[in-house]
Amino acid sequence: MLRNKLPELELIENIKEKISSFSKVEIIGESQEENLRLPIYKITFGNPDPAAPVLGLVGGVHGLERIGSQVCLALLHSLSQLYLWDDSVKKNLEKIRVFFIPTINPIGILKKRRSNPNGVDIMRNAPTEADNNVPFLLGGQRISNKLPWFRGYRLEAETKALIDAVQKEIDQSKVSIVVDFHSGFGFQDQIWFPYAKSKEPIQDISYVHSLTNLMNITYPNHFYQIGPQAYLTHGDVWDYLYDWNKKRKSSGLFLPLCLEMGSWMWVKKNPMQIFSVEGAYNPVKTHRYKRALRRHNTFFEFLMRSLYSSQSWVDLTEEQLQRHQRQAMELWYGRKK
Repeated sequence: MLRNKLPELELIENIKEKISSFSKVEIIGESQEENLRLPIYKITFGNPDPAAPVLGLVGGVHGLERIGSQVCLALLHSLSQLYLWDDSVKKNLEKIRVFFIPTINPIGILKKRRSNPNGVDIMRNAPTEADNNVPFLLGGQRISNKLPWFRGYRLEAETKALIDAVQKEIDQSKVSIVVDFHSGFGFQDQIWFPYAKSKEPIQDISYVHSLTNLMNITYPNHFYQIGPQAYLTHGDVWDYLYDWNKKRKSSGLFLPLCLEMGSWMWVKKNPMQIFSVEGAYNPVKTHRYKRALRRHNTFFEFLMRSLYSSQSWVDLTEEQLQRHQRQAMELWYGRKK
């Protein structure tokens, strides 16, 4: 089968029977190009209660950024193995739920393309518009699907599958976090939060700062640069989902995060890889590839623990909320109150 040429998809199909007794594996959509159809898998562990805290990990939005899908799968593998022998992980998953969507754009990964089969950039495809002028092309364009960052004219199958799956997960959850793995920008690994459409802060910026502060004091030597997205774009899926959640009266706290791996450092250390199709986005040398796969284990563990003990950063007094608001505005937006 053609899907066997996609190792990421083959890995999911090989592991799904082994983990079926303690996880839920489902197909949430399909990506199609002519006669080629590839499934979009979602794998879920933990508490099925709709109100449970939720952690989601998403990879493969941009097919060229293959390392994002592979990191997502590496974390999936580790969690499935830990579940077999680590009682603390089992206890954690009795309270929270963790889901993985490692290959949301499987044909893009297979064909080494940023876009989906229709030439549409999934992360420019949501029905949301930027408040200000966006960078030419990069911010999303409708000139041609032959150019990168094409927004499309309707919701693509892959985008719809992602939106529907996340909405279902966060619908009744009291607190939820989703991490979307990307690469191709910067010399340092960065964690971005919304908005991509605006330079204004999200309503829940106090909670973003509270979570960031918890991470900084727990892991003071972490290597992430944390802040709002570095450039403005139209059609960001996470902006759309965040706003969708805020419009609902009974909504819980939802924080979508983008983990942007600093691939320019890989290119700096191995300049020749820039001449390959995937070289600008992925580690080529074996030792760098392995390092990337294990590099985010601590962050994953931190997020699981932070959701298990969410009261430590979510249950804040009005005074604490205002303090985090002031500190966030000064730290990330250069505004003192």
